[in-house]
Amino acid sequence: MAAISLSEHLATQQASLGDHARGVATVVGRLGRVAAVIAKELAHAALRDRLGYVGGTNISGDQVKKLDVWGHESVEAALRETRACAAFVSEEAKDAIEMAVEGAHPVVVCCDPVDGSSNLDVNGTVGTIFSVRPSDGKSPAGPTALSAGTAQVAAGYVMYGPATTLVYTAGQGTHGFTLDPETGTFVLTHPDIKIPRRGKTYGINEGNFRSWHPGQRAYVEHLRTPDKASGRPYSLRYSGAMVADVHRILLDGGVFMYPSDYSDPAKPKPKLRLLYEVAPMAMVVEQAGGRASTGTERVLDVRATEYHQRSAIIIGSPDDVAQAEDFYRKLS
Repeated sequence: MAAISLSEHLATQQASLGDHARGVATVVGRLGRVAAVIAKELAHAALRDRLGYVGGTNISGDQVKKLDVWGHESVEAALRETRACAAFVSEEAKDAIEMAVEGAHPVVVCCDPVDGSSNLDVNGTVGTIFSVRPSDGKSPAGPTALSAGTAQVAAGYVMYGPATTLVYTAGQGTHGFTLDPETGTFVLTHPDIKIPRRGKTYGINEGNFRSWHPGQRAYVEHLRTPDKASGRPYSLRYSGAMVADVHRILLDGGVFMYPSDYSDPAKPKPKLRLLYEVAPMAMVVEQAGGRASTGTERVLDVRATEYHQRSAIIIGSPDDVAQAEDFYRKLS
């Protein structure tokens, strides 16, 4: 059977996308192309003096690395060329970046160009996360992104590991592609991914244990407690890059969590960004049969009111996420 490329697969999704089919296919296809460029650059980053910091912090308060800036500029340039993207919301820019479009029914793209960039200096896995939302045709287009995650028409991520993998959904299941480095083409290798109903691993930064919600602490203690009948204890797997951790969970099952900081219970502080980290990952995992929750509500029902809004997330196998929500309810 002939290999199916990303562009060929996108063509099969267009009937379900309606008016925004062209925009989604064009944008996701172009993101695939720029991902191949980013993968090559990451392999040579140390040799080209692209590791380390440029100084200062981004809008989220994180120190900015050289590859963060280069990744942002590369994605921005690629999206401008599509003429199908009306605005670009990036972790590395305070406001939405407006773009010129041609034709009807453009889209807005929200993106974390280099997720997990703290891993770069130790040759760890990093990724790119993206969300595609319909534009209402008004100018400026950026505010279109300020809606619930259910408004997304496509979402996905790229993982730069031993192989470069692109996983995306356009609302008709979740599909994985692997980059052929000889041709620069993404080829379908994981069609119609289905996440197991329950897993055997969990991912979380346990260094923050004392600042978690009581339900979160109780749930992790539950996962650690041996019980042969239910397959516990779960194994801890945490890399510091959301893309890598969620990808493992998507294929093998389990649960990834980044809860809010409850050091001040009256003012919980989530960490990850809703528009370009939490919501797109939630769509990808839900389309594979999984669940994504803040602990108290479905992630895709959370409405964004600002570009860099933060959110908690518990994401993965449906039975595992449901059990985590039970602990939150019991100890709230």
